[in-house]
Amino acid sequence: MIPMEITVLGAGSWGTTLANLLAVKGYKVKLWAREKEVVESITSRNINELFLPEIKLPPNLTATLSASEAVSGAELILSVVPSHGVRGVFETIKTNIPLEAHLVSASKGIEEASLLTPSVVIKDVLQNNCPITVLSGPSFAKEVSAGLPAAVSAASNSAEEARLVQEVFSTPVFRVYACDDVLGVELGGALKNVIAIAAGISDGLKLGFNARAALITRGLAEISRLGAALGAAERTFSGLSGLGDLVLTCTGPLSRNYSVGLALGRGKSIDEIVSSMHMVAEGVKTSRGLLTLSEKKGVEMPIAGAVSAVIMGQKTSEEAVLGLMTRELKAE
Repeated sequence: MIPMEITVLGAGSWGTTLANLLAVKGYKVKLWAREKEVVESITSRNINELFLPEIKLPPNLTATLSASEAVSGAELILSVVPSHGVRGVFETIKTNIPLEAHLVSASKGIEEASLLTPSVVIKDVLQNNCPITVLSGPSFAKEVSAGLPAAVSAASNSAEEARLVQEVFSTPVFRVYACDDVLGVELGGALKNVIAIAAGISDGLKLGFNARAALITRGLAEISRLGAALGAAERTFSGLSGLGDLVLTCTGPLSRNYSVGLALGRGKSIDEIVSSMHMVAEGVKTSRGLLTLSEKKGVEMPIAGAVSAVIMGQKTSEEAVLGLMTRELKAE
């Protein structure tokens, strides 16, 4: 094991799961949380009662309310901050980040105002060319924290950084594959959330397995088209961070984005759904940025557009489905 002090930014279920994975391997891990009750429960009882109550955390995992304190002296910094909060967090800590620290992003989404992916937002804030490795793939926090097998991608423009992240994060039940397509891996991780909402809507309306299979397949086509238009490698979208993550979030009941779609399909409003959730469903915010991005690039994404229309209250779920099914007939 590479000796290293690690900081994890974001103490939701996934951030806590990854912090736990690293601490169990023997690393000294600091976990930054916004919520006072999370820091208190980890400090006093070694449990994140709000986001991951079923897992006892090791004593070498400590929590803090100060992001600046958390990154000071860190050799590797892992960001698991929701995509809409990445810029604000890194603006706060940028002067405290050690120059030689390895940076890893596990945040999934697109910043709505800038249409940038999380790793690009980090670079924009830090104003340097340091390589940032993106960690993404099909991985429910509850299953990973329980020690069930999973595989993800570590994408970096630096083969050396990707290899380092592979070694740091890999365990006998958490396998990490190296990749050089940072943009493709980030887009796959962000855009699948929107398609997962569509799959949830379909199941909420009880449209059947045929409909869900069609949504996954045509959703992957939309993601691949936009990815190619933005310069990503099309092969990436058939990998873990593309097809793998898409299938998981569109079929697994542990998916927050699928759950949002399921509730929409059953007639609940987006405000009602979001207000009842402890954790962020990235696809809700990503859908708006995705629609803008696809229009800007001239890429047709009817499923993503339909999801956005339902979320914004412009169409009912039934109207969105009818609109998709009665579009002009085309070749596949």
